Amino acid sequence: MDEKQQLIGSLPVVNDISEQRAQAKKNSRWGTIKLVTACAALVALLHWAFVLPQLPLKHHGKHGKHHHQKSQCLQVEPLVPSQQSDQLVNMDAYLKSPAFQNASIQRLSGAVQIDTQSFDDLGKVGEDKRWEVFFPFHEYLEKTFPLVYEHLKVEKVNTHGLVYTWQGSDANLKPTLLMAHQDTVPVPDATLDAWTHPPWSGFFDGKNIWGRGSSDCKNQLIAILESVELLLDAGFTPARTVLLSFGFDEEISGGQGAGTLAPFILERYGPDSLAVIVDEGAGIDDVWGVTMATPGVAEKGYTDVVITIRMPGGHSSIPPDHTAIGVMSELITLIEADKYPLRLDGKNPYLGQLYCGAEHGKDFPKKLGKLLDKAQGQCKAKPDHLASEAAKAGPAIQYLMQTSIAVDVIGGGVKVNALPERVQAIVNHRINVGEHPADAHNKIAGLAKGVAKKYGLSLHAFDNTTETPSSISLTAFERVLEPAPVTPTSVDGETAYSVLSGSIRALYGSEVIVAPGIMTGNTDTKYYWDLSRNIFRFAPGYDGESSGLGNIHTVDERVSIKNHVNTVKWFSLFIRNMDEAEFE
Repeated sequence: MDEKQQLIGSLPVVNDISEQRAQAKKNSRWGTIKLVTACAALVALLHWAFVLPQLPLKHHGKHGKHHHQKSQCLQVEPLVPSQQSDQLVNMDAYLKSPAFQNASIQRLSGAVQIDTQSFDDLGKVGEDKRWEVFFPFHEYLEKTFPLVYEHLKVEKVNTHGLVYTWQGSDANLKPTLLMAHQDTVPVPDATLDAWTHPPWSGFFDGKNIWGRGSSDCKNQLIAILESVELLLDAGFTPARTVLLSFGFDEEISGGQGAGTLAPFILERYGPDSLAVIVDEGAGIDDVWGVTMATPGVAEKGYTDVVITIRMPGGHSSIPPDHTAIGVMSELITLIEADKYPLRLDGKNPYLGQLYCGAEHGKDFPKKLGKLLDKAQGQCKAKPDHLASEAAKAGPAIQYLMQTSIAVDVIGGGVKVNALPERVQAIVNHRINVGEHPADAHNKIAGLAKGVAKKYGLSLHAFDNTTETPSSISLTAFERVLEPAPVTPTSVDGETAYSVLSGSIRALYGSEVIVAPGIMTGNTDTKYYWDLSRNIFRFAPGYDGESSGLGNIHTVDERVSIKNHVNTVKWFSLFIRNMDEAEFE
């Protein structure tokens, strides 16, 4: 335990490792990747053949004969920058110091104290004064990070979106883009007395910083700026351009923030112009008896279906057998009862996570391991027994492999003695990998067809027809998303995924296993697909003690200072590792 805490709490200072790495780069900077096999002789040969020391990858699973000779969970060596200076070594030491921790507490606490709530009913920027909360937040950032504002080009997009450009010396290298969002979800007045510490206090209790936005995601935004400020102070000058992009309405779908920032960057740099994008997302947790980092390399798709039922009105004393509300209730019941099948598509990143659990998790379920072996190449089987077994872990896992249905909004009726003439409901869907929003539209249309026929109503299913009396109308919100393109996770040679993975293992130690993850929700990256094939949704902070998501979106949101400092350490390391990466 003490060894692990030391690894978590310190960023390696490179001495002879740098010399070895520089020598190894003559052939391949990533020649240190070792395939985990059952053949001890091959392991020894690989160990002898490469310049850098090898880290053994052991099978901790319980599956015995079910292990495959070829690893399905390749890991890379911890990756540390070869370029060092006295100033950078001093920076690494400062990152471990109480002085830095105290300064970092003040910076994040100050950011939390500025209310930047975003609301679903916000109007356009420039018309709705509630957007003006971001002006003092921008002033705070400029005051808190003077070197960033002195040395980086800072541009505002659609008034409140922020783009920072740290120009690199080599224009041939694709830029690195780091993202976060400035806004937070609202704090309902009715919950104020339930908070242990007020939501805008930024209170530090000796371990955690409390308040709205402390873990979603002002911590990541402040950590990115802290890392850049530290690197500037240490005299670091990048060869690869570093971009920062901070939206301001992610919590309400990002249309005016990331929806304008991404086109701004796309116009400047062009399609597939960025080497890597890192935004908020999944993190590091203990699962199956192993510590696992699961950066999101994909997101589920998205569609909202609006159901509108029009039926004749009248006095409630002479009602029909079923009012419009009753008919809507029947349709909703059918929708909720007709669940989508569990299916673990071969492209779903969670499959890779299962392989990593089977190889490295000492507590990985035996039955799940057997099904995983049998399922190779058979993930589209009906029923999908592997997905069904994996889903027993709970809804958070289940919906990584299943299209979700949630009836979130409903309204209708205006008076207790008047029959409702118009009733409306909105059904949210998060689309599974391997499926499409059109599948959800067709499924609801099929269910609505039966209900419409039963009650003598006409059906307008996604045909852009204006509502008519005695009808059921189905429409989709404008924002319809296919499941996100899956970021490549190859570690054959130097790749964006291998740099990300190596940076994680350099900070937290080689006992941390990196596996691909998938997001059930959508981040601001949905607007950035055209800019890079390498998009990661990742929260790099981890403290080994606090578990869960820091009460995001609810009462008592908080983040531990250890988690936050580790986030700063990781970004400062990742920026330098990307700067030395030998791909475009």
